[in-house]
Amino acid sequence: MLFSRKPAALPTPEEALKGRPLAIPTAATHFVNGRPLKGPYPAGLETTYVAMGCFWGVERLFWSLPGVYVTAVGYAGGITPNPTYEEVCSGRTGHTEAALIVFDPAVISYAALLKVFWEGHDPTQGMRQGNDTGTQYRSALYTTTAEQLTAAETSRRQYGEALASRRLGPVTTEIGSAGVFYFAEAYHQQYLAKNPQGYCGIGGTGVTCPIGVGVEA
Repeated sequence: MLFSRKPAALPTPEEALKGRPLAIPTAATHFVNGRPLKGPYPAGLETTYVAMGCFWGVERLFWSLPGVYVTAVGYAGGITPNPTYEEVCSGRTGHTEAALIVFDPAVISYAALLKVFWEGHDPTQGMRQGNDTGTQYRSALYTTTAEQLTAAETSRRQYGEALASRRLGPVTTEIGSAGVFYFAEAYHQQYLAKNPQGYCGIGGTGVTCPIGVGVEA
């Protein structure tokens, strides 16, 4: 009964599942645009990672944006190496469901991606998103440059102020430099393009993100 009960807190390294030395199989190319999920990516592009709840709906928010080259779903912010979906759902790997975004900053700014992020989910809910509960649904931004990290932290403060003005709770979004991103199984990649009527458990607060005040738009 390994996965019968989800813990409400992140595991310690001693509590985490052991995982495996090799990556689990995934898709080679993006189902929608045919580009390679793992690269190589064209010169000049940037990568970043977002977690907003069920990664099926999260990925769909970003893959059609102008300037986004490719997206993929996977597991980030955890301990267990090369986890499976079932292991992540157990709450014993420390990962959150995340989406990789590879984008051209000459076409779409990181600030624009942050606006989609903040307005596309409720970042006040801690270890859940809507009816989806568990540590794998926590909100997070994992950055790959110092500039991204500064912008993410500034936007969290700004959006927190906007939420507070509407009497909503404090932002619980985790922000930090990206660690290892583990690509999810092939059937998860671009799931809602393959299954248009599939489940999407994310939704915003209705509060506009004030990107542009202290964050380059």
